[in-house]
Amino acid sequence: MLSSSLMRGVLALAFIGSAQLAFAHALPKLQQPGPGATVDAPHEVAIDFGEALEPTFSKLIVTDAKGTQVNTAKSAVDANDKKHMSVALPDLAPGVYKVQWTAVAADGHRTQGHYNFTVK
Repeated sequence: MLSSSLMRGVLALAFIGSAQLAFAHALPKLQQPGPGATVDAPHEVAIDFGEALEPTFSKLIVTDAKGTQVNTAKSAVDANDKKHMSVALPDLAPGVYKVQWTAVAADGHRTQGHYNFTVK
């Protein structure tokens, strides 16, 4: 039979291991332009994530206030930095734009979200 202190140690290790797995989702760390920002017309949207991304399943889409997609280029995960994803933008008119992101971490966990920025 395991001693109570050994059992507590085993349970603590199991808890720590499961907590680390819970944080394995790719979430944004830095967004350019950032959520709620008012900026001059940017030439790209870029997001740095906390985990490496699977390029095939991760994407960024930028839409205008009417919901029309404004990026014609596909988003891309940087081959040298798998935590960085960006998409090129055409010249944007003043207005509110929505960034929708889908990030699939290299371990297969999928996250998604959105935020707005304004072009002045």
